This record gives sequence, C-alpha cells and structure tokens, in this order.
Amino acid sequence: MDLPYYHGALTKQECEILLLKEGVNGNFLIRDSESIPGVLCLCVSFNNCVYTYRIFREKYGYFKIQNADSARKLIFPTLEELVSKFEKPGQGLVVHLSKPIKRRSQLATDNVYENSDDYVDVLP
Repeated sequence: MDLPYYHGALTKQECEILLLKEGVNGNFLIRDSESIPGVLCLCVSFNNCVYTYRIFREKYGYFKIQNADSARKLIFPTLEELVSKFEKPGQGLVVHLSKPIKRRSQLATDNVYENSDDYVDVLP
C-alpha cells in the first residue's frame, strides 16, 4: 500500500506518540490492527486522545464501521476516497481528518549526514 499516511505494523503506543506530539486535533494515520489480522485502523487525535476506527476489507472495496452502536457501513472503492470523505466536518468521526501524519521513508536522505564524522572528498 503506497499511501503516505499508511504506517503498516505501527503499534498502538507508537501511533499515539506520533499523533499526540503536536497536540493538534485532526492529526491522523492508518495502521494495521494489532488485534485483528487483515484489518486496518484509522487513528485520529482529538483533545489529547486517540480515537481508532476499524476499516475492514471487502471484495468490493473498504468499509468503515461508524461506531459500536451503528450497523451502518460506508463502502469505498479506495482508502483515498474513504479519507477524502472524512476530511469534511460532520461525517461521523469525533473530528474531521485534517493533517495526515506521514510515515518516514527508509529511503529519505534529508538527515543522512546528521551526526556523521565521515568526510567525503569532493572531486573537481
């Protein structure tokens, strides 16, 4: 899955640290569920808490269960469309999705030379 806000096998604790460190409502990410194999979790911060919504895969797309009290299922063909829906206020989440927390790419080179004692000869 090649979405910048999909973090894969991120633990619940790691997720909470990432979402709460800025103290901004609406920070969000998607991670794999630790308790149910094959299920994704949409995690969003609100008032220094992290709320988690499970996303189950179906053969026709993805669907999100609104909450434990609702049997209503919203079906989306892609995760991008699901996220787009919930970026709008008043769609059933505790707060609308406003800022994706992007995963750090292992190929990122922005801090390659940080704390490095190695020197490189520059060729003419």
